Amino acid sequence: MGGDFAPQAAVDGAVLAAQVLAGKAQIVLIGQEAAVRPLLDQHGAAAADLTLVSASQIIEMGEHPAKAYQQKQDSSIAIGYKLLATGEVEAFCSAGNTGAMLVGAMFSVKAVPGVMRPAIANFVPKLHGGMGIMLDVGANAECKPEMLEQFGELGSLYAQYVLGIEKPKVGLMNLGEEEGKGTAITQAAHQLLKVNPHIHFIGNIEGRDLFNDKADVIVCDGFTGNVVLKMAESVYDVIAEKNIHDPFLDKFNYEAVGGSPILGINDNAIIGHGVSTPQAICNMLLQGYQMAHSGIADQIKNTFKS
Repeated sequence: MGGDFAPQAAVDGAVLAAQVLAGKAQIVLIGQEAAVRPLLDQHGAAAADLTLVSASQIIEMGEHPAKAYQQKQDSSIAIGYKLLATGEVEAFCSAGNTGAMLVGAMFSVKAVPGVMRPAIANFVPKLHGGMGIMLDVGANAECKPEMLEQFGELGSLYAQYVLGIEKPKVGLMNLGEEEGKGTAITQAAHQLLKVNPHIHFIGNIEGRDLFNDKADVIVCDGFTGNVVLKMAESVYDVIAEKNIHDPFLDKFNYEAVGGSPILGINDNAIIGHGVSTPQAICNMLLQGYQMAHSGIADQIKNTFKS
């Protein structure tokens, strides 16, 4: 029930995803029966394989995340996390209240033991093909050096097991390539990343390296990451308004990947854009399937257990 165009966009996107994942996965919709059932009926046979779980409440976009999550336990977000925690679903996706999605993750499936703070990741198109991953993009505006080090590990695992990059290159976003550049926090993070045996750290990178092949995993605090992410989205809006079309620039469209995974929790959860269209919802669900299929949550747990 979350998102600016809910529940219509969610239902339409789920039907699209169900066609792609036919025979591979079962899609479960969570929401108000009276609002969702007629939309499913409009799709006829195409929606026949979708399951609907009733949820009477809605966490609105402007509500206080923690308070709303605790008070609205029959909301689609709260019930979605209950299904995830009990293993009834293997991935949970929502275009609803971002804060409530983060609160729900921490309250229900919880952070992986050893992970200081889970991160929201986002994808970066690469000029010569493929995708990189950047984290954090909004969950943690201020970070300790140890958190940035862990983001490097989390991103590296995702790049390896979900994106299929054999030996991901990890770069620390900074204001210069030299080791001594940046704030006290990025300098300390550099020293930690440099000696971490679990990652292939290539050093500092600059903003101009975002779309080249220098790094597959880009580490930054959530404040920096969110500014970069929103700027990339605005670039796409500008080129779309000027009617410029290019296969690489088209990847800047948030619809292309659909959502941002929360990494460092005990299961698979993805946060979608508030303005998610059916295509964005579809791609978010496909990403959820990909995460569940790859076993990324188990890989993260095993890494931080050691």
